[in-house]
Amino acid sequence: MSVLVITGTGTEVGKTAVTAALAAVAVADGRRVAVLKPAQTGLLPGEHGDLDEVVRLAGPVTTRELARYPDPLAPATAARRCGTPTVSPADIAAAVTELAEAHDLVLVEGAGGLLVRFDEKGTTIADAAWALNAPVLVVAEAGLGTLNTTALTAEALLRRGLESLGVVVGRWPGAPDLASRTNLADLPEAAGGPLLGVLPNGVTRLPPHDFLDVARGALSPWFGGTFDPDSFASHYV
Repeated sequence: MSVLVITGTGTEVGKTAVTAALAAVAVADGRRVAVLKPAQTGLLPGEHGDLDEVVRLAGPVTTRELARYPDPLAPATAARRCGTPTVSPADIAAAVTELAEAHDLVLVEGAGGLLVRFDEKGTTIADAAWALNAPVLVVAEAGLGTLNTTALTAEALLRRGLESLGVVVGRWPGAPDLASRTNLADLPEAAGGPLLGVLPNGVTRLPPHDFLDVARGALSPWFGGTFDPDSFASHYV
C-alpha cells in the first residue's frame, strides 16, 4: 500500500503512537514516509503537536498539517468557534496525492473517531478515505467497552464501502485486567479484521531507538514488524 488512513474508535486511544510506530518501522526499512494530519485541534500555532511527536520518534519523515484550531473540539466545531476555514475531503486528497508523488508511504492520521465532523457538511475522515480509495487501520482501546466502539467503527467502514485492514491496540496497559485480556481474542471479530498489533501504554516516552525496537515487535509483519497475535495472547491465558 502507498496510502493508509489511521482512525481511532475515539479520542486518546493511541492513534499518534501507532502512526509514529508505522512511520518508524517504514523509515528504518528504507522507505520514504510522509505523515499528514488534516486537522490538529486543541493547540495554538507553534505548540508541540502530533506531527512533532511523530518526527521525534520516527526520524526523517515529511509532515504536513492542513489546519490547526485552538479549542480541543471536533474540527468542524473548533473551526466555527475561531472563524477559520474547515478542511474538506478534497483538500485532504489533494495533499495526499502531492505527497504520494515523492514518498513510498503516506500515513493520514484522523482526529478522534471515524465520524468526527471536519466541516459543516458533516464530512469525515471516512469521506477522505473514500476519496483516496485508501484502506483504513482502526486503533482501539484495550479494556471494557472497546468491543462495542470497535464494532461500530467497523460497521461504519463497511457501510461506506471502505477497506478495513484490521485493528491495533494503541495503549496496552502494564497490568491488563480481565476485560483487556479476553478482548485480545474478541477484537478481531468486532473489527471484522485481524489484530495487527499491540503497543504498550507509555511507549511514546521512550527514546527513538528504543521506540523503534518496541514498534517492530508490536506491529504485524504486514507493516514490517514481528508481532504474532497468538503468541502475544498466550501470555495472558
